[in-house]
Amino acid sequence: MTDKIPTLHTPRLILRPIELADAVAIQALFPQWEIVKYLNAHVPWPYPADGALRHLQDLVLPSMQKGTQWNWSIRRVEAPDELIGTIGLMASPGNNRGFWLSPQWQGKGLMSEASFAVTDYWFGVLNKPVMQVPKARDNTSSRRISERQGMRVVAEDVRDHVAGKLVSEVWEITREEWDAQKVKQKNCNPRSQPV
Repeated sequence: MTDKIPTLHTPRLILRPIELADAVAIQALFPQWEIVKYLNAHVPWPYPADGALRHLQDLVLPSMQKGTQWNWSIRRVEAPDELIGTIGLMASPGNNRGFWLSPQWQGKGLMSEASFAVTDYWFGVLNKPVMQVPKARDNTSSRRISERQGMRVVAEDVRDHVAGKLVSEVWEITREEWDAQKVKQKNCNPRSQPV
């Protein structure tokens, strides 16, 4: 049930469990080329007018209720009613975390902050042994987040993305590596940690 997924807080963000009411805000922000181009080709493009609603109704919310996905809306502490992106965890082999952020909020460290919080939830609360995250090699912003979190590339292949066939990488980190990286990050930059 989605009521078992907690709201997560970081210094600048509130991560609230996704709900059906978020479909309107997602639909308004999500269908932008800067957001979708590196996503899996399962994302329809052009994005349909009811794409967000169908995605939440048909996939996200049922998966959250089954306990196979944990999805949050990303909101700034200063504007808790304004959705600026989403982030989710998935119990899918080779694909455990995904996210997107409105372009106007990119490059400010917000996704790194959100990713830290949900990765810590993956290991600390869900008690998972390893996280794997696939991404297009050209998606340098996403790659930087994985690098900063101490992840490493464990596989490479060509996959279908919205932008076409692209070289993709699978990034990985184990629980033990995460715990060591978390201590290192806390010592280097305590402001980036969830509260």
